[in-house]
Amino acid sequence: MPNVTYFSQDCPTCGRKLNVRVEYLGKKVVCQHCSGSFLAWDPEGAPAETISASLSGTKLMDRAQELIEMAEQKIAESRIMKIRIDAGTVESTR
Repeated sequence: MPNVTYFSQDCPTCGRKLNVRVEYLGKKVVCQHCSGSFLAWDPEGAPAETISASLSGTKLMDRAQELIEMAEQKIAESRIMKIRIDAGTVESTR
């Protein structure tokens, strides 16, 4: 029985984790779950263009939403800090 090596890759369409044979790196493969086709690549060694080109629109939108929420949280935190600083200034002048 031949020894086969696999690497893990998420399907860019449905997001499921797939075990892809190493010999398929750089080739177009089809997800066994959703039948979405994509280029098999090793995320640690793939060029940025390949990674961004293989992401589905849904995944990109999810990531964009995540970044927006993080930014909104940082803005809220900075507003709270400003209020605390302003309150400290007001208290020190009394």
